Amino acid sequence: MKCISVYTNDFEVFSDIYEKVLNTPFEENEEKQVEGVTVMESGDVPDNYLDRMKTKPEVVVMKVRDRDITILQHKNLFEIFIPTNEIVVH
Repeated sequence: MKCISVYTNDFEVFSDIYEKVLNTPFEENEEKQVEGVTVMESGDVPDNYLDRMKTKPEVVVMKVRDRDITILQHKNLFEIFIPTNEIVVH
């Protein structure tokens, strides 16, 4: 799975830029600003990372079922996990 990190603790801000983030082309480990928010392509993440994070009480788990995307929110960070076969090539 690929991970895109969005550095904000504000759900409304995250929600407003979510689609833009998904449609932004990234190189591996590239950092960009999307509407003033730092966003980084964090590379491949092993499945066990996602499973471990889901068990932590301070982590909010959101699922976008129609696209098989999982979003974790913890502290000042949203992590978007996208299956490799869902990556859009620009």
